[in-house]
Amino acid sequence: MCQLKAVLERGDRCETLMESVTGVEVTEDGVILSTFFEEPMTVRGVRVRSISLLTGAILLISEEKTT
Repeated sequence: MCQLKAVLERGDRCETLMESVTGVEVTEDGVILSTFFEEPMTVRGVRVRSISLLTGAILLISEEKTT
């Protein structure tokens, strides 16, 4: 099976949000990440920057402006 790791990029820092992601849904409220055994997580204020099936990662980028 193909499972992804969700990573959030904020400025020059990256933070792993969730491992073993099996579903990604982009909605008006944010990006919903799902796994087999955990409740879905809604991440607000982000957009999908890239999805790499080679490395198994989805990169989310914060839409908040950093100063």
